[in-house]
Amino acid sequence: MKIFFLGDIVGKSGRIAINKNLKETIQDKNIDFVVVNGENAADQGVGITEEISNELFSLGVDVITTGNHVWDQKETTNHIERESRLLRPENLTSNSPGKGFGIFKTKKGFKVGVLNLMGNVFMKKCENVFETANKFLNKYKLKKDYDFLVVDFHGEITSEKMAMGHFFDGKATLLVGTHTHVPTNDCRILLNGTAYLTDAGMCGDYNSVIGMDKINSLNRFLKKESQKHYPAEGEGTLCGLIVECNISNGLANKVESFIKGGELNK
Repeated sequence: MKIFFLGDIVGKSGRIAINKNLKETIQDKNIDFVVVNGENAADQGVGITEEISNELFSLGVDVITTGNHVWDQKETTNHIERESRLLRPENLTSNSPGKGFGIFKTKKGFKVGVLNLMGNVFMKKCENVFETANKFLNKYKLKKDYDFLVVDFHGEITSEKMAMGHFFDGKATLLVGTHTHVPTNDCRILLNGTAYLTDAGMCGDYNSVIGMDKINSLNRFLKKESQKHYPAEGEGTLCGLIVECNISNGLANKVESFIKGGELNK
C-alpha cells in the first residue's frame, strides 16, 4: 500500500506538471492513494475552482487539501459543500462550509483518513490547532476508524509543524507540512512509526519566488512599480513524498521524497 502526497499546486505551471506526470508516476510507483494540496491551483495562484478540482480528480487525485487561500475563489464556498473529496482546514471556525476530515476508500478497499489542519503562527485566524488535533485523536483511532491516516499541516513555521509531527507520532501514517512552497530535506519516519516531512514544497515553477513571478516579486520588495502577485509560468517541478504503508499497524514502513522535472531536477 503506497500513499503519494504532493505539495501546493501553484497556478498553470503546477497543473501542467500534474497533467504531464501524475498518471505515469501512479503507474510506475504502484501508487494506491493520492493526496494533493490544491489551495494555490487557480490561474491567479490563489484558491481553487470546481473545474480545476474535477480536472485533478480525473488525473488520479483522490483527495484535495487546502489552507489559508481556500476561499480566495468565491465559488469554492458552494462547491466544497457538494464535493467531499475537497477539504478545508479542520480548525477553521465551526460554521465554515465543508469539512476538514474525511474517510475515503482505495480501489483495494482500504480506508484512508485525511485530516487537514492549519497552523496558528503567522497565519489567518483559526481555532487552536493543537486543541483541534487533541479532540480529533480522542475521537478517531488508527486501525479502528481507518486503516491509514494522512495529516496535511498547512503552516508557516517549522517548529509548529515538527511539534505536530511528534504529537501524531504513532497515531498517523503520515504528517506532512505544506504552505511554504520550499521542500525540506528532513523526510523520515519518527520513533513511533509516523512518516514525516516539514514541508513537501510546491508543484510549480521554481524559477520564481515561491511560485510567483520573480521580477514582479523583486519589484515589490524593492518598493518599485509592481503588480499584484501572479504565478510564474515556466516548467513546473512536482514535489512531495511517497509512503510505503504497513497494512498490519497502519504506520509507515518506508518514506521517500519525490521531486520530478523543472528547475529542481537540473
